Amino acid sequence: MAIIESREGMLDTVERTTLQQLVREQLKGLYALARHLVGSHQKAEDLVQETLLRACGSIDTLRDLQAAPKWLRVIMVNLWRDRLRAEGRQPRTELVDTTEEFSLYQALADEDPMPYSDTMHVDFLGSFSREDVHAVLEQLPEHYRVPLVLRYLEGFDTGDIAELLDLPPGTVYSHLHRGRQCFERTLWEYAEASGLTRPDLRRPPRRSPVPLTPTRPEGVAP
Repeated sequence: MAIIESREGMLDTVERTTLQQLVREQLKGLYALARHLVGSHQKAEDLVQETLLRACGSIDTLRDLQAAPKWLRVIMVNLWRDRLRAEGRQPRTELVDTTEEFSLYQALADEDPMPYSDTMHVDFLGSFSREDVHAVLEQLPEHYRVPLVLRYLEGFDTGDIAELLDLPPGTVYSHLHRGRQCFERTLWEYAEASGLTRPDLRRPPRRSPVPLTPTRPEGVAP
């Protein structure tokens, strides 16, 4: 990246090598996270550039290279929140529940004429590509999408998410719970529009299931 290259003259050899390695290894993942945070391609590229520029200025604080992926993502989320504040916005914190109860398992059981089995939901979820999952996530409200992405795609624990978003842990738990319900409903609607609710039209299962796979609800028999 041109901006990073222009700053490399300010770094010593070890720092320059470390930064170059991080850019090669983390660029794709950082861009994916940026797209989930800001939406558009141009804004995502700008956020990645700004993240790497900030990392360049504080590379001497990175003591453990194994911690670099999380370190870079913390920088990115903090920059994203700075942008929200500059725009007079804040991540939503109120606990107003506008998501109706929805069970993906029950919807599948109602749709499929065959008796419910342990593999039915796995086969269904396995028919979605990573691009499908990203498309569904993009339809979710920001206050649900961001915690879900940080928890299930980036691997942050709930305490870290609460600290990153400056939210009470209880609010994060609530947004994750309601966000999963919203994700399930939106995934089902996406599947209906794509014809994937029909067993005969489902794509062959992929190796990796949808990363936000819900647990089986009570009352749905195996």
